[in-house]
Amino acid sequence: MSAVNGIGWFEIGTSEPEVAQRFYGEVFGWTFADDGGYRIVSTPDEGGLNGGIFNTEGNVPNYAIFTVLVDDTAEACRRIEAAGGKVLVPPQGDPEGLSYAHVLDPSGNHFGVFTQG
Repeated sequence: MSAVNGIGWFEIGTSEPEVAQRFYGEVFGWTFADDGGYRIVSTPDEGGLNGGIFNTEGNVPNYAIFTVLVDDTAEACRRIEAAGGKVLVPPQGDPEGLSYAHVLDPSGNHFGVFTQG
C-alpha cells in the first residue's frame, strides 16, 4: 500500500464485471478474488498497485479511476472543494473503517480518495 497522499488503489466501475475481468485477465494477466461482490484485482507486478472491479449495475456510467490514500476522507473532500474541485460521491464507509469518496479536479477529471480502516 502506498504512503498517505500517494496513489493507493485503482477501481474499475462497470455494469459488466465479468467482461472486464475477462478482458484485463487476458490482456494483462491480472487475477481476481471475489470479496462479497467486489472483485479484488492483483497485478503481476509484485510491488505494483492493486485495485478492484465494482459492479455499477448500470446505476452510474462506467469508469476507471485511481484513488489517493489520505489521512481523512472528509477533510480531503473539503480541501478538494476549496481548491476548485467537486465531490461526486460524498464520503462513505464500511464496517471495517474504510472511508472513500469520488471527486473531480477543477478540469473535470474523476478520481477517488480513501482512508484505510
